[in-house]
Amino acid sequence: MMLLAVYLPPTVGALTLAWVIKFSVSPSGIAIGVAAAVLPVPLLVGCVLWLGRYNHRPVRYLIFCFAWGALVATGVSVLVNTSVSVALEQVDWAFLDHIDRPSEDVMPWPDFFAAIASAPVIEELTKALAPFAIFLFRRRHFTGVLDGIVYCGLAGIGFAMVENILYLGRGFDQGDEFFGIGGGVLITGMTFVMRILFSGFAHPLFSSMIGIGLGMSRRRRPGPGRLLIPLGMVVAAMLLHSAWNLIASLGPAILLSGYMAVMVPIFFTVVGVALWLRAADARLAVTALSDLVDAGLLSPPEIAALATHRRRGAARLWARRVAGDAGFKAMREYQRLATQLSATRDAVARGFTPPDPETERQLLQRLLTYREVFTGADPAMPRATWDGRYYQVQFPDGSIRQINPPVQPIMPIPIMPPGVPRPVPPVPAWRPAS
Repeated sequence: MMLLAVYLPPTVGALTLAWVIKFSVSPSGIAIGVAAAVLPVPLLVGCVLWLGRYNHRPVRYLIFCFAWGALVATGVSVLVNTSVSVALEQVDWAFLDHIDRPSEDVMPWPDFFAAIASAPVIEELTKALAPFAIFLFRRRHFTGVLDGIVYCGLAGIGFAMVENILYLGRGFDQGDEFFGIGGGVLITGMTFVMRILFSGFAHPLFSSMIGIGLGMSRRRRPGPGRLLIPLGMVVAAMLLHSAWNLIASLGPAILLSGYMAVMVPIFFTVVGVALWLRAADARLAVTALSDLVDAGLLSPPEIAALATHRRRGAARLWARRVAGDAGFKAMREYQRLATQLSATRDAVARGFTPPDPETERQLLQRLLTYREVFTGADPAMPRATWDGRYYQVQFPDGSIRQINPPVQPIMPIPIMPPGVPRPVPPVPAWRPAS
């Protein structure tokens, strides 16, 4: 039953799109549209995945969100928007003839109202359904705002890709019909500039706003806010989408000024929020894993090395220098597991998920195993152990002396003893500061 629920909607959506494309775009238009629309996808997907690269998300969920946006959301939206346009064509729009619209010859009133009223609602709702399913049924893989941005952003990228295939293909066909192949290529190029270079981030941006709402809801305790916040962000995404469609339909001058005054500031605001949240994920390790330092399982420099992404990068370079590519890969996995462990502990401590000591213990065991690859590999580092309060450092004469840790650890590289892995005790409970 679960497999049917996962695979049936994309299959039906793919068949619907195939039917729509067959009757609206020529084979040449499809080929041109696919070639042009796919170009920005790796860059956009890479940017979205980079934001959340330190937290594990199953690849199948990422593919599911992208495929849902590309196949299901697009197929449903095409059918609904077309049906709305057809229904609006039955209305007598003569009472609006006195309104002077710059785009009157380009977009008739039925299409205009479908673009600003129907499209934003159905498209934002359908794009968000796959991330919402993960939010409801796979809670441990949807723990915060960055998860929401990644899942919803991928759904938006998939939707934009297929929508651009249709627009680019139709543009080529229209140009080819009136001006030959050269005209088709020219119209396709103009469409590429407007829809991909100029506003290729629009659909991921709208969807990410819904992802932010879902992530904020996940980080709140039960109460009205858990429902009102995501609903508010859904409405905000629809309104922004509608505003963008309105701006785009009112002519080049209004499009350019609206783009600079509305879309660009909102885009950079969302990007800034995403980068701040990415940095917050790193800072969370300092507090969520602090009890492991007191238990002697981690050392203060290890926590300091996780506190910022710059320090994490320095630690990976150090690991490569002292242990080669294997050390670099081990440090990268070590940092990913530390992020996952801190997010798990934080979610449990805040009451978002039930306690799962075994999962925490397994994450910690894997983290300690990866650490063995680079621990003790630096010949310039003295042999030292951490007992939860002091360093026990072995000096060149063989003596072991106790040294207090600095108040602010500054060395962004781990100091722990190499050798035989020790049993991992139960992970200490942690409560975030109120």
